[in-house]
Amino acid sequence: MIRFFRKDAIYAVGCEKELTITQIEMLCWLFGDAEYLGKKAIPGYFTGPRREMVTPWSTNAVEITQNMGIRGIFRIEEYHEVEGPDAGYDPMLQIISRGLDQDLFTIEGEPEAVKEIDDIAAYNKQEGLALSPDEIDYLNELSKKIGRRLTDSEVFGFSQVNSEHCRHKIFNGTFVIDGETMPDSLFSMIKRTSKENPNYIVSAYKDNVAFVKGPSIRQFAPVNPWQPDYYKVKDIESVISLKAETHNFPTTVEPFNGAATGSGGEIRDRMAGGRGSMPIA
Repeated sequence: MIRFFRKDAIYAVGCEKELTITQIEMLCWLFGDAEYLGKKAIPGYFTGPRREMVTPWSTNAVEITQNMGIRGIFRIEEYHEVEGPDAGYDPMLQIISRGLDQDLFTIEGEPEAVKEIDDIAAYNKQEGLALSPDEIDYLNELSKKIGRRLTDSEVFGFSQVNSEHCRHKIFNGTFVIDGETMPDSLFSMIKRTSKENPNYIVSAYKDNVAFVKGPSIRQFAPVNPWQPDYYKVKDIESVISLKAETHNFPTTVEPFNGAATGSGGEIRDRMAGGRGSMPIA
């Protein structure tokens, strides 16, 4: 069942069971002193997310309600009223719904049947998979080897191996130019710079973050951090990480909000660099 709340937007709350009066009051407070509209359908035109795609905003909102002690909420989405079906909106992220009702989150579509691909090169062009001629040849040989045609999901899945952040097969691949095997891969050429000029590098290419020598800093910390103890000021040598994230959440699924995945990856990589890591900015 879905319950609706109105503030600057309409908040649709998907519930597995009836909400109590106390829970409704808590949700009204959560949405900024919103008005509780109940479960009746709301007429008009609204922009909002596709029913098939739970937004990152919804995931966070549901987790907040769980932390508030409200159980049984599985989805929360926000919708903004517009004048009509021709109103401007971002078709990559939103759709226009005529009215909001209890079928708002209902998915009626059936999965398509598995397709077997006869012509991988044509399918690659048709679906925009960006497979290279070498990759198409590889898949054709694989199809012969296993004695059957590859399915659409297999070909598509293979194309995603070469997505926006997984080019390791190119970086570490052997390059043959005019019949001659090159001594270095792209990745080894990239690493050569730091090998020949290490300068202030402390660690590089050992994890998803690198470190350079930093200044001496004053640390205010417990004498023994593994137990309650007095705090003490002491001088320590610091190291600094400066890195760039190479990807966000897969772009065909969540092109803008998903960039938060890249930000989270930044924090994770720095924290994984060693004990005492502190992401600053």
